Amino acid sequence: MLRALRAVPVPLALIAMIGLAGAVLGRVYAGPLLTRLVLGAAIGSVLVSVAARRLPSWLVAPVSVTALAGWTAWSLRLTATRAELPGGLAEVTADAATNGIPRLLTAMIPVEPTPDTVLVPLVAAWLAGLAAAEVALRAGRVLLGYLPPVLLYAAALYVVGPNADPAIGPTLAFVAVAVLGLAVPPGSAAAAGGDPTAGLTPAVRAAVRARLAAASAAGLAVVVGLAALLGPALAGQVDGRPVDPRRYVEPPQVEALDESPLIRISGWALNPGQKLLDVRTDSPDASTPTGAPDPAPDSGTGPDTGGRRAPLRLAVLSDYDGVTWRVGATYRNAGRILPATAPAPDSTVRTVRQEITVAELSGRLLPAVATPREVTGARVAYDPTTGTLIRPEGLTPGLRYTVTSAVETPDGNLLSTADVPAGDEVARVLRVADGVPEPLRRLATQLAESNGAPYARATAVEQFLAEHYRLVADAPSGHAYPNLNFFLFGPRDAGGQRGTSEQFAAAFAVLGRLAGLPTRVVVGFRATGDGPVRAGDAYAWPEVLFDGLGWVPFDPLPRPDEEPRPVEEDFRPTPDEPPPSEVPEPTVEPTAPPEPVAAPGKPTDAGPSTALLVGGGTGGTLLLVVTALLALMVMRRAQTRARLERGDPGQRIAGAWREVTDALRLAGRPVGGDLAATEVAAHARRALSDGRAGISGAPADLVGTAGPAPADTGPPRTTAGGGKLDAQVDELADLLNQAAFAPGTVTPEQATRAGTIANDYVTALRAARPWWRRVLWSVRPGPLRWPR
Repeated sequence: MLRALRAVPVPLALIAMIGLAGAVLGRVYAGPLLTRLVLGAAIGSVLVSVAARRLPSWLVAPVSVTALAGWTAWSLRLTATRAELPGGLAEVTADAATNGIPRLLTAMIPVEPTPDTVLVPLVAAWLAGLAAAEVALRAGRVLLGYLPPVLLYAAALYVVGPNADPAIGPTLAFVAVAVLGLAVPPGSAAAAGGDPTAGLTPAVRAAVRARLAAASAAGLAVVVGLAALLGPALAGQVDGRPVDPRRYVEPPQVEALDESPLIRISGWALNPGQKLLDVRTDSPDASTPTGAPDPAPDSGTGPDTGGRRAPLRLAVLSDYDGVTWRVGATYRNAGRILPATAPAPDSTVRTVRQEITVAELSGRLLPAVATPREVTGARVAYDPTTGTLIRPEGLTPGLRYTVTSAVETPDGNLLSTADVPAGDEVARVLRVADGVPEPLRRLATQLAESNGAPYARATAVEQFLAEHYRLVADAPSGHAYPNLNFFLFGPRDAGGQRGTSEQFAAAFAVLGRLAGLPTRVVVGFRATGDGPVRAGDAYAWPEVLFDGLGWVPFDPLPRPDEEPRPVEEDFRPTPDEPPPSEVPEPTVEPTAPPEPVAAPGKPTDAGPSTALLVGGGTGGTLLLVVTALLALMVMRRAQTRARLERGDPGQRIAGAWREVTDALRLAGRPVGGDLAATEVAAHARRALSDGRAGISGAPADLVGTAGPAPADTGPPRTTAGGGKLDAQVDELADLLNQAAFAPGTVTPEQATRAGTIANDYVTALRAARPWWRRVLWSVRPGPLRWPR
């Protein structure tokens, strides 16, 4: 009996140590379920080893692993049922085994106990208990048997990192339990209370005791030395911030298709009947849920104040680089319950519960009414900053999930006096990328000058867009600076001042930021009630961040029954200087031949002689031809100088590119307008290579009528002296792409470089032509009339 009691403390100590590791890890989990499951794994693994202590050691591991499989299967089924995850046990287990570690390290805190977030802790706890029990109980090495629980405890602390308070209490309890387990170690000699040196001769007994004393003294010295060396360093880490292992694991990402869903609106608008979703609302507050955008009672425009159903949000776009609005969210794997945020004071919160079935919507973004609080039926990742969801596995037709959302409506009476935040915390939604067209800046300044309050500025931008522009479904996609500039100020008869909600929302957001308002763009779907959501229901709207009220939506779309007013009535941008290449060159009128003068001494009525008439006519004609050729040469040279030396760097680079394409056309190797710059560069390399090899293109008299030659997309051909020029042509194509897609980033030095490359290429291409074509090269009138 006494021997049995002496054997109890060590198993209890092992169970307690492993259970404390589960308690430390459970601090970042929602509820106590994980701690209980880890404690059950500790009890099961240690008791199996205790019960099988009479079996051979090689047989204990298979028995314990079998018990582990049973406990794990029961735990996974329990957590899957509680989380309402679809699929059978085999499917859930396979998914948890495949994605357990990355999902544990990318899960949103507090982590919901689901199969993929509990599998790794359960297996680790069971294996730690098995190893510790075998070493401590079967081999009698208690201190060595403590190693697996210590490693498990350290791993739990590392996984928690800075996401919970310091585990001072559990750590002290862990040490105390370990000391109690060491107080009564197992072993037959200790259990019998005998002396290990009994029966030995006095001399041997003395030698053994001396060795034991020396070993104990050495061990004590080592412990004291380590304490003296490592103690200050460890003490200095008490107030330090632990490393978060989540920073080493990439969180779930959206697809390239979802990075900027704003560009999908035009495509959806052209196919409005496409069925994307099915929505069924089941909520006590669903009769009058609120949402955005909707008219405000005082101005007729502005944020939602009730009366419309809340729209489904697909994505929130906060980052703009002058070319594309992007999601830029950080998603974390989340469970069924999502973290809640405190609503703004005096705001109205309504609960909306919807069952959504995916039809033909693709990507990973998961539509939901803002702000989701609970999701069932699908495994999701959540970004609390934007309140948006994704499904890391991607959307599939037939996917059905249920979302419970808290729709928050701010008090509209507080908007007129509300301020907007500033500083580093909102720098992301205040950033204006370089290259803003000057008319946009002037328009933003004009709208902000007479509206001092932030809400008045936002309303002024909203009303200006709604009153002056037309909403159409067939407008091309695009919201870069040049697109917005054309949308706002382009001529109506050429497609300007008309666009989809993409251009309206993007223009509002950019003008708002120029006026000092933190803005973002939201893409979603109008909710028309229960039933299908089609592509024609997709639209975008802007939001403005106000202190104490949060993000407030605005509606810059024109009213259906109102005819837009011309922009020029309220804003007339200063006309920009036309590109140098488009300035018409002066027309040189041919000089009339001089009137023939009568020879002296002869009657004037006799008329000029035949020789004089023939000579004068021939000379006059020759003079006219020479004058015309000189005029053409001067105009061509003036055109080249205007292209390469006038205008901003972007215009000069574009002029250099036109010099190259005109040269190709003069050489009988024209390019089509549908080719990219890199394809044109490859064609230019081929034309130069063929010319150097003596392979002529189309005859010169067919220039302008021959179709575009196929682009050569292969590697550049290096001819004698031409390899360097081939690389320079590619460099010019890169400069053109930079000037076109990143306006304002090219420098004057790059523009000068582009002109040098163009001159070198034209000279080389001209030198490869026959002599008579080189003579006519500079006087061909084609480049003066060819379209730009």
